[in-house]
Amino acid sequence: MINLVIMARCLKPICTDHHAIQDNFLHGILAMPAKRALEKEKIDSLEKLSGYTENEILQLHGFSKNTMVKLKAYMQENHFSFKQHFN
Repeated sequence: MINLVIMARCLKPICTDHHAIQDNFLHGILAMPAKRALEKEKIDSLEKLSGYTENEILQLHGFSKNTMVKLKAYMQENHFSFKQHFN
């Protein structure tokens, strides 16, 4: 039993190896699932993010309405906005 406890302390989560965020883009703004979703889409700047509509980003794993409120506020503070969707 003690060996299992020691072994468990030595192991690190697998996701940290496979989903390492390389920079501090949106650090402290978004939770890790949302940050990983942006990384998967190769969105690593506000310029790239502003090329998407709000609905497109909401479709990504880890994004909720609450997350979008935080993200939109951060974008507005930095003079960016989502692409407008026209019908």
